[in-house]
Amino acid sequence: MAYDKIITIHARLDRRINYALNPAKTRVGEQLLCTAINCQLETACRDMLDTKRRWDKEARPVQGYHIIHSYAPGEVTAEQAQRLSVEFARRLIGDRFEAVVATHTDHEHIHSHIVFNSVSCVDGKMFRSDFKAYFHDIRETSNAISRENGLSVIETKGKGKQYAEWHAERKGKPTVRGLIRQDIDATLAGAISMQTFFSALEKQGYTIKRGPKVKHTAVKPPGSERFIRLDSLGEGYTEAELRQRLNRSRTEMIQPVPAMTAPAYLPKGRYRVKRRSPENREKQKLSGLRRLYLHYLYLLSPPKQVKRKNVPFNVRAEVRKLDQYKRQFALLQKYRIENESQLSMLADALQAEIDSLVFSRRDLYRRKRRGEDVSTEISDINLALRPMRREMRCCQNISAYIPHVQEHIQLTWQTETLGKNKSKKKEVKQHGSER
Repeated sequence: MAYDKIITIHARLDRRINYALNPAKTRVGEQLLCTAINCQLETACRDMLDTKRRWDKEARPVQGYHIIHSYAPGEVTAEQAQRLSVEFARRLIGDRFEAVVATHTDHEHIHSHIVFNSVSCVDGKMFRSDFKAYFHDIRETSNAISRENGLSVIETKGKGKQYAEWHAERKGKPTVRGLIRQDIDATLAGAISMQTFFSALEKQGYTIKRGPKVKHTAVKPPGSERFIRLDSLGEGYTEAELRQRLNRSRTEMIQPVPAMTAPAYLPKGRYRVKRRSPENREKQKLSGLRRLYLHYLYLLSPPKQVKRKNVPFNVRAEVRKLDQYKRQFALLQKYRIENESQLSMLADALQAEIDSLVFSRRDLYRRKRRGEDVSTEISDINLALRPMRREMRCCQNISAYIPHVQEHIQLTWQTETLGKNKSKKKEVKQHGSER
């Protein structure tokens, strides 16, 4: 079984090649498990760079590609892995691209590194790297060689996930699909038919795409620009499976899921406003932008004992950016920014300081070219510039996000008010019927 991972090389092709050909990792006895394809092993990097120059593609952002071809522990020997990896590389790139193949034995699982040029040495065309190339070229070629040599093959189950969604789930943060599943579960628990289920979703702001002429039922959450198919939400969320769950709920006692609960993801720690001094223990009275941001952070991550209901989907989806809003609030607290005018003044002051440091560094670079040793001074300026530029970007983000935050707070207030009014009407109606 071979598992493949492809990495795009944007800079320093020589480092990737040197890492792959490292004798300490590729040596087995007196033999080095290294092979060159369409170039010479000793001059592989120079050959690849010459190809780029010949076809005038030195400035292209992608310099090459690095494939890690891994095998299950104990499935192949190092020599077999090298032979199979060379065969895999030859089938993948043919005689069009220069490449080096090296097998590393420094880990329990034997794995090979394949580093190849992004520019063809035959016609100067760039290697195509996209999902189709990965799934149809790289994976199918790898699986074909594994089958031919009696090795196991990785069979794909279902569809892959986007990296952002996979990363968010791995960190325990909410995703758009996760929020849609929450809404579907909550709505399905209170529905009596599929029609009432879809109608309830529409009342929450969803757009539904279904019918006899629609191949795949899909929903578009409020504020989103694209539809998401129900069958892409995972097991139990196709229209047929939802109908089965609805029929089952009619005969079984199922605890209903409360609609529009607080987000599942809560960051570590709580938001506390710093005191002015140890002697003055009174809480700070925030106003302006700081009060706006603190209120928004409370909406996104309320204390565990507080259960917020009727929170709009758009606002719950913002929990994914909670760390970013937290950094913005910290900047407002640090400089006690109350309004956009003060924020603009801070941005101007930071920009002036940045320009001054950049001007000083430019002069140091000129002195360095004349042979003076000013590396320490340049390094100090670079270290000073990084936090300033981070704060500058933060100021720009705050300025851009203010209308967005205000709109979400207003939307949440309107939704909660509407929910309270409905609850009062329901209580009055029940009280009247009891009389």
